Amino acid sequence: MNELENITQAVKERYGEAASRVSSGGVASCGAGPSSTCCGGDPITANLYDVGQTAGIPEHAVMASLGCGNPTALAELKPGEIVLDLGSGGGIDVLLSAKRVRPGGKAYGLDMTDEMLVLARENQKKASVTNVEFLKGEIENIPLPANSVDVVISNCVINLSADKDRVLAEAFRVLRPGGRFAVSDVVVRGDVPADIRKNIELWVGCVAGALRESEYVAKLSAAGFEEVTIEATRVYRVQDAQQFLRAQGIDADAIAAEVEGKFISAFIRARKPGAANTVR
Repeated sequence: MNELENITQAVKERYGEAASRVSSGGVASCGAGPSSTCCGGDPITANLYDVGQTAGIPEHAVMASLGCGNPTALAELKPGEIVLDLGSGGGIDVLLSAKRVRPGGKAYGLDMTDEMLVLARENQKKASVTNVEFLKGEIENIPLPANSVDVVISNCVINLSADKDRVLAEAFRVLRPGGRFAVSDVVVRGDVPADIRKNIELWVGCVAGALRESEYVAKLSAAGFEEVTIEATRVYRVQDAQQFLRAQGIDADAIAAEVEGKFISAFIRARKPGAANTVR
């Protein structure tokens, strides 16, 4: 297996385990340690959705959320739009998006994990939301035609990919002219020593590593996007990771100055050039 295949398989296994735990009444945490491969655990996933948003959303959809943000709250979705969620998991962001694009709109969820797709479709039935379709596939190869989507969202998933350039190119391909890229992701601010960064990323739970802000902007621009902005939505402090770091044999106080405030959840916006076509 190459690096991409190894990471893809690791992510698939961990998210499958998380979905199975939720389906059996457990918690979707992916754990925290060297084998952790999904974003999860306080303070990363805590308090992302308010009660008003999740009213009518099945409990299992909320429990299966392993994101680092709330893209549906910031994406400015409009009735009639077509939305695609990359790495849709248990479906919470898809279901929330589907409600916001009614009437006339639709929300797609794309996930490669069978267990998550089963859970998401069950949640869709429970929520009685009909303008939703869950697709099986990888975010590096989106199974939708070019120029077919108005908005691409994602929640702490792109940083799990070993081929982020391909993901961004695929997002650009499926977006219509004028379409919007609006995702939550973990981002690194500035430079962090490689060994320290590796351990913090293990705590965050993103196996492929987070991009620096400048890298994210450069990659989106290279894919063809314009109007790229990165807005911090949550800053992780070293004390948040103290327990985990101690378990790894690391003195959190000793590295505090080098990591404090440099790992963030961010909302990343960009736009595909061209005029949006409001006529379907």
